[in-house]
Amino acid sequence: MKKIIACIDGARHTLAVCDYAIWASQHLNTPVDFLHVLDRHPERASIVDLSGSIGFDAHDMLLSQLSELDEQRSKLAQLHGKNILEVVRKRAVAAGLTAVDTRQRHGALTSSLLDLQGEARMIILGQHEQAMGAHRSYFDHNVEKIVRSVDLPVLVVVESFHAPERFLVAFDGSDTARNMVQRLAGSALLENLQCHVLYVGEGSQQATEHMDWVRSALTAMQFEPLVTVLAGEPETVIVDYILSNNIDLLAMAPMGIRGFASLLLEV
Repeated sequence: MKKIIACIDGARHTLAVCDYAIWASQHLNTPVDFLHVLDRHPERASIVDLSGSIGFDAHDMLLSQLSELDEQRSKLAQLHGKNILEVVRKRAVAAGLTAVDTRQRHGALTSSLLDLQGEARMIILGQHEQAMGAHRSYFDHNVEKIVRSVDLPVLVVVESFHAPERFLVAFDGSDTARNMVQRLAGSALLENLQCHVLYVGEGSQQATEHMDWVRSALTAMQFEPLVTVLAGEPETVIVDYILSNNIDLLAMAPMGIRGFASLLLEV
């Protein structure tokens, strides 16, 4: 059975990732797999060859101590990760989930998720914020790379959990955006949520055709979409719409909406 893979790292968004995984699992009736990834190549102190000035014995002793410290650091990082995994596992079980698993891997997060995506229905991860301005921030490098690399829905969360009531589809009419809408329309995750659709661009025959298509696709799946066309820069228009309409979830295609690579919209 496909799983929800929830990526945790002990950062301040960890509990939010856990709680959104619980929420998604309850709506999709899908097991949760909490994943913690340890970097194979943590930053290490530079070791300079000073044997000529401090003596071979002292140099060998320092190298031995540095090696021991590195081994201890690796063991502590592994233990810390296992403790975090146990915390979120217990939190999920306390919330009523029965199909909960944890795993710890070594390597890069993106490559780990690519290895595991065949087992997954969706991925949930947290955003390490990089401030840009009020109500928005840059995507961190890992988030952007993962979203563009995996062929799965990715839910990016920030600091706290709020049970969603409304979601917004940022739609530009591209093939990628249409595929995204079809995935959303067939998902039990969004059942009973108020559906909004926003097209950013000038009103035109093409915009009308795009909106007719998305309205038809969502209506066929029992949604009652509120469709809006607004002119302006997507980064600004989408944020303003979210704030004005109390949107809880934003759905957008990574290769569609201009500005995706640089902007995370906090909802």
